[in-house]
This record gives sequence, C-alpha cells and structure tokens, in this order.
Amino acid sequence: MADRIRRLKPGAPARPARPGRLTARLRPVPWWARVTMIWAASRVVTTTLVLLLARVQGANPWTAASPGYSDFANIWDGRWYNIVAVAGYPSVLPVTIDGHVAENAWAFMPGYPAVVRLLMIVLDQPWAPMAVLVSLGFSLGSALLFYRLMLRVLDAPAALFAAVLFCVAPLSPILQFGYAESMYLFFLTLALLLLLERRYVLLFPVILVMAFTRPSGLAFALAMGLHLVQRRLGRQRDPFPVRERVVAASVAGFSAASGLAWPLIAWAATGSVTAYTDTELAWRSAYIGYQELVPFTAWFQSGVWWLGTPLGISVVAALIVGFTALLFSPPVRRLGVDLRFWLAAYGLYLLAVFFPQSSTFRLLMPLFPLLGAAAVPKNPVYRVALVLLAIAGQWGWLLLCWGVDGADWTPP
Repeated sequence: MADRIRRLKPGAPARPARPGRLTARLRPVPWWARVTMIWAASRVVTTTLVLLLARVQGANPWTAASPGYSDFANIWDGRWYNIVAVAGYPSVLPVTIDGHVAENAWAFMPGYPAVVRLLMIVLDQPWAPMAVLVSLGFSLGSALLFYRLMLRVLDAPAALFAAVLFCVAPLSPILQFGYAESMYLFFLTLALLLLLERRYVLLFPVILVMAFTRPSGLAFALAMGLHLVQRRLGRQRDPFPVRERVVAASVAGFSAASGLAWPLIAWAATGSVTAYTDTELAWRSAYIGYQELVPFTAWFQSGVWWLGTPLGISVVAALIVGFTALLFSPPVRRLGVDLRFWLAAYGLYLLAVFFPQSSTFRLLMPLFPLLGAAAVPKNPVYRVALVLLAIAGQWGWLLLCWGVDGADWTPP
C-alpha cells in the first residue's frame, strides 16, 4: 500500500475506494421509508403489549372479559368519542342529584369523532375498528412530520432517533386507541413545522382543525405571540417585513379565537355560559368536589389532595421551577427558540387550567418536542437503554392507567 501511495504523482487525485458488493447493491433508503419502518416495528411491540393485557382483562363497564383488540382500544374516553360520533352533543346539560353539571360529551372536541364517523359511513363499519384505523393513520403521519420537524433543529441521525423515541414513548399506545391524541399530535406537529418554516398563511386551517380536536388554541396563540415579539426584537439581523408581521399577528389572533370557540358553541347550544367549563370541572369533582374554575390554582389543589400541606405545595413549586430550568438547559436550547416557546406556552396553559391526576401523563404529550433534546447524545448504550426504558414505560402505563381493575380511579 505504501509503495502504491509513493507512486502517485504529486497533486494527482487519489483513487476512490471500490465499494463492496453489498454496499454497491444497496440503495439509500428514503427518509420516509426509514421512519415508516420504525413506526411499524414500534406498533408491533405496542400491539403485543396491549394484547397481552387484554387477555387478562376482566369484565368491566365497557367490555366482557378478555376483549378483542378494537374493543379494548375503545374503553375509557373512547366511549365518549363514540357517543359524539353517533349521537352528537346534549342540548340540555345533565345534572347530578345535588344539582351540579355531570360528566357529558361537551368535554370532547368534534374533530376526531367526525373523521371516524365519516369513515364509518364510507366503509359501512362500526366505530371500534374505524377509530383504531384513524388513530393508526394519524400516528404514522405524526411520526413522519415529527422527523421533518426535528430535522429543522437537529442533524439527521439525531432526528431519526427522536422519531424512534416518539414511536416507543411510554404513552405511545394511545396513538392506536380510540382517542383524539394521534390526530391532535399530527396537526400540532404540522403547525410547529409551519411555524419554524414561517409559512404563516398555511397555519390558519391547521390551527382550526387542531383547536377542534384537542384544546390548544390559547396555548398556540401564546406561542405565536412570543414568536412575534422575538422576531420584532431581532428584526435588525432577521428582517421582519410588515406583511409578515400582519399575517403572523392575524394567526395569533385567529388561534386565540379558535381556542375560545368551543366554549362559545357549548354556550349557544345549551344556553349556559359556563357549559364547557362546568363540564370539565365535573371530572375533578371526584377528587376535590365541585368548585369554581380559578386559573393557576388547580395544581396546588391537586398537590394538597395527593400529598397534603405543605408538602404538596412545595412539590408543585419545585415542579414549576424545574420545568423552567429545563427550558433553559443546553439540550433543550438546541431545539431553537420557537419550539421552546411552544413548550413554555403549553406548560403555562396546563398550569392555568388542568387538575393533575392519572391523566396528567396523557396531557403532557404535547410537550413531545422534548424528545429531540433526549435524542442528542449519540452513545449507543444510552440510546438502547432509553428505548428499552420507554417500552417498559408503555407496559407500566398500560397497567396503571389503561387496564381496568374494579372501581378503577386511574383513568388515562
């Protein structure tokens, strides 16, 4: 080899190495095929776990013992979405024996059940399998979009591993259940991608569908507002023309209006100005009774209910400080300012209105861009361990929140 190198004339280009037979035959796999294969493999793992749990599931309010997959995938709130799809919303709010608004369909947005209902009509099939099919389709779309989103802030290998983490995350079973999360994450990911690409006009229809799938309009409006301020302050190094300012501000206003639309629709349909908020409060009544909605108090109420005083308040305060510090940590800062704006806005929204209990895990799913920060380290031992830990987390979440054990108080 040394002799061959010495025989090269000075300045002569080196001969390229001859590719091996296998390398020569293999063509690069398109990014979408790689992500699809990851998604498919993850669904095999998750489906296996779900079927294992279904085999030992006893009779419950929704199914007989040992239900089939599609029936088991449509328990809990899946039944509410089913009700919305086939019966719509009540014009008279149901009340409890002591006169409070009871749990009812107004807590569930119409976007997801409308899509499933359309498929039920077109294919002449019942709710359960069509709900699973819609959720699976949107989960694949979400994985593909998430990879593209991560490519905006990470290199390709890290973006691909972020997609792996998205597909195997502890809450990923719900992406193939009769819940709206997969559809919501699809449109949220699309909205964040459009925001990073500054394609503001396309955000209008995406935000509209997103806001009628899961409550999110107000949080996205805040993220847009922060984006506007940041671009305005940085206009010397990053021009922000008047036309873009007007369109971006319009998107923020439209998102805020979309976030308020559903409570207004519930008011118009029922005659009660608090129809939506009273309905949402019914779900926390089992913990703290019926109370008024006072923003930024529910987390502290929950902390006291779970842990008492003063420990509960101290833990919530520590969580707030910890989450704030996380947003400024180096791995999260690599995600860029706009994704951090969303994380901050959604975190503030949850702090303002949500009462933490077992469904907290599901409500934290829109913070999924944090998976990009977890995907940055390239150590193979770390990555394998993280995937295995995530799969173990799936089984833990299924046992804790999805499986029904008598009078279960851990709804997903």
